[in-house]
Amino acid sequence: GEDAFFCCYELSDINIPAGLTSIEKRVFYGCNSLTDIVLPNGVTSIGEDAFTNCESMTSITIPESVNSIGDSAFSDCESLVSISIPNGVTSIGADTFYRCRELTNVTIPEGVTSIGNNAFYLCDNLPSITLPKTLTSIGTGVFSQCTKLTDIVIPKSVTSIGHNAFSDCSSLTSIAIPEGVTSIEPEVFALCNGLRSITIPDSVTNIGMFAFSACSSLTDITIPEKTTSIGNYAFNKCTNLQTITFKGNSPTI
Repeated sequence: GEDAFFCCYELSDINIPAGLTSIEKRVFYGCNSLTDIVLPNGVTSIGEDAFTNCESMTSITIPESVNSIGDSAFSDCESLVSISIPNGVTSIGADTFYRCRELTNVTIPEGVTSIGNNAFYLCDNLPSITLPKTLTSIGTGVFSQCTKLTDIVIPKSVTSIGHNAFSDCSSLTSIAIPEGVTSIEPEVFALCNGLRSITIPDSVTNIGMFAFSACSSLTDITIPEKTTSIGNYAFNKCTNLQTITFKGNSPTI
């Protein structure tokens, strides 16, 4: 049940029996001596905070039977290197891999439609990630402070990108926002000081406050015709920005 092994600091090994169908909330929370876990086939859900603060866990095998992973399920698993999310999962909850600082490889299956707030926040060794073509929503702060992230393609299916979603991704050099996104939220790309190229689609009507603040490598940008509002400090401290092209009338600034 819930909290079954909560903060069992010295627990280093466990054999989870076949027949178990659910990993409840906070079951292994704070078990910071656990190094690896194999979940048996038949497990369908992993509860909120199930493995939070399992600081020594380097790997976990999640069976294909799992179709639900709760918020913060693996947050602060600072030694976790690789994770493969099963095909039945359709959403990644808030803070799921928050501050998994050694994470270098993530597999997200087709079928996932949303990634919750701060899901990969401060995964600062993650170099790249492939987002599924079924994805429609990227939450607030999802990849914030992923400072080694150099390569990411936002699928055409995405229509919503939250505040701070890519803020302080200092190794990111280019990004294309897909058609269908109508608003660039505040601070989405703030402090992306390696960002040299950004494509803003014609569908965008609003650019939020600090959206591109301190993108110090950005040299030029084109504002779409439909954009009617640019928030305060949107391009603040873009110290190398030389050219701004407006496709339509100059918007409200």
